[in-house]
Amino acid sequence: MIHYYKRNQIAIAKYNTCIKKSINTRIYAYSWYLDIVTYNWDVLVLNDYEAVMPLPWRSKYLIKYIYPPAWTQQLGVFSEKEISSKLISQFIKAIPNKFKKITIQFNSKNDLSLFKVQKRVNYVLLLNKSYDEIYKGFNKNRKRDLKKALMTNSKIDREIKATEFLDFYLKEQKGYELNKNQIVTLNQLLNTKNKSVFIWGVRVNEKLIASLVWLKKDRRITYLLPVANKEAKNTGLTTLLVNTLIKQFSTSNFQLDFEGSMIKGVANFYKGFGAEEEAYTVCQKSLFSSVKSQYILRGFSY
Repeated sequence: MIHYYKRNQIAIAKYNTCIKKSINTRIYAYSWYLDIVTYNWDVLVLNDYEAVMPLPWRSKYLIKYIYPPAWTQQLGVFSEKEISSKLISQFIKAIPNKFKKITIQFNSKNDLSLFKVQKRVNYVLLLNKSYDEIYKGFNKNRKRDLKKALMTNSKIDREIKATEFLDFYLKEQKGYELNKNQIVTLNQLLNTKNKSVFIWGVRVNEKLIASLVWLKKDRRITYLLPVANKEAKNTGLTTLLVNTLIKQFSTSNFQLDFEGSMIKGVANFYKGFGAEEEAYTVCQKSLFSSVKSQYILRGFSY
């Protein structure tokens, strides 16, 4: 039986154990992470935490809705056992009717074959080979940019402070803007005491010109939030930063999760390191749909 629990009713130890042991574990689903990045979250639980489905939610004009929080690319159903399309359907049907709109980014191991879906593209790179073997998989652009970067007087800094990263991130021009609430959330994430969050950067003459927030958990390195100025991009230092990460975890059982992207130029950058596609699905329920199992599927990127 699938039960619905509010955040204050969750057996947190059992919940986190389920996430950790899941065949599709993701750092986004841990309680400490959801507590930071969501407005609210509840959970659907199969029996005694055999499988779980976190439900991030918020309300607007008294309407409650489930949404994909920023910095959580893939949620959905998590379990130690194989997750069938039938089980996914059961979880979806168990979502309380009080949520009038639903948008869920299902992880790559969730089988939505019973639904007419549109898939979104992620890129992952297995790090279980030597660095030399992984480097052979780089395309000519990544090799060229790495060679260019190694000729600069740059320095990798593995201990960037949260305040310096946030100042740099907010100052640099991007193709999107964060609202005030997102900035507060990002600041909380950067300052968490959880040892899974790392901030690296590249300096030239002590000046920070590229930086990256990355996560390490359960054999998965998550490339969460990169930022670089024009100089860093032109001199290949963004490639150098990723290359440093790859070199450190080569010959390990980790994989590097690039988190997308659907943007062609960004996707080509990730593929250039030899990363392979890993599809996930974004599912949205129509706001006024009268049939609970009818879903409109669309993409979501950030």
